[in-house]
Amino acid sequence: MKKIIISLLLFCAISLSALAEDVMPNVVSLSNTNTYGVYQVGSNIILRKTPDDKAPIVKVIKIINNTLEPANLSFENVFVVYQGAKKLAYMAVSDENEDWVELIYNNKTGEKGWLKKDDPYKFLTWVNFYNMYSKKYGLYILNGAPDSVLEMHGSPDDTSKVISKINQPQKINLILIKGNWMLVSVMDRDMSPKTGYIRWRSDEGIKYIFPAIK
Repeated sequence: MKKIIISLLLFCAISLSALAEDVMPNVVSLSNTNTYGVYQVGSNIILRKTPDDKAPIVKVIKIINNTLEPANLSFENVFVVYQGAKKLAYMAVSDENEDWVELIYNNKTGEKGWLKKDDPYKFLTWVNFYNMYSKKYGLYILNGAPDSVLEMHGSPDDTSKVISKINQPQKINLILIKGNWMLVSVMDRDMSPKTGYIRWRSDEGIKYIFPAIK
């Protein structure tokens, strides 16, 4: 019996550790408001003070077996999205040019540095990022989003008529993005399908909705 209990405790510890490795935003945040989009990084992230190969290095971050070096960094502070099993790691982009991206490596303090692009297609604007992942996985509403986000409009305008309301969504599917609005189809818990426009971000860039990447 003692061995069984110890085995169960170890299993739970391993499971919790694995879950902790994945990062997905669950609350409305101001940390990535004034950003252009995201960049998919590799396991060795070398950030420089300016977009120049000879510029001083401000930070080196390494992902080793789903742990971060230096150890005082957390996945939540470094990444917008991180999924270890898929080797999927996105950081917020605060600026970019043809060859470099400026990445926020601390979402709490706003500290940033420049990374040389190894593939231009790894940079995604927020609209491209949402289009890529939301159409595949759907969307979810972040905690702290205003109640008005649940209102489905007939057109992408705050003054347009509210034609329906999201109650307990089982799935939110993206159809298209128009500015700060999305045309979505929603299946509520009562299995009633609804289609309309909802706000996915504020005029200031605060995001209320995020792709449900799995």
